[in-house]
Amino acid sequence: MDQNMIQAISLIKSSEYRFKILKAIGDDIIMPSEISKKIDIRLNHVSTFLQELKKKGLIECLNEDAKKGRLYQLTKLGKYAIAKVE
Repeated sequence: MDQNMIQAISLIKSSEYRFKILKAIGDDIIMPSEISKKIDIRLNHVSTFLQELKKKGLIECLNEDAKKGRLYQLTKLGKYAIAKVE
């Protein structure tokens, strides 16, 4: 297992919210507001966690320039890491 995967798994396991957000995204392309409704976490918390997950390479934003309606999906690393944690 490489270092990126170890760090990704550690990050996910250290927060129930990160795990819930990644599970909510799953195989979908989804907006933060949809994640918030799906897992009942305040939108500002979802946004904070999304930024952190993006920095670590677990998710990607498909339309970074959009001020509203940003779309997120899991990266390959994110998919592998969440599968390992499950």
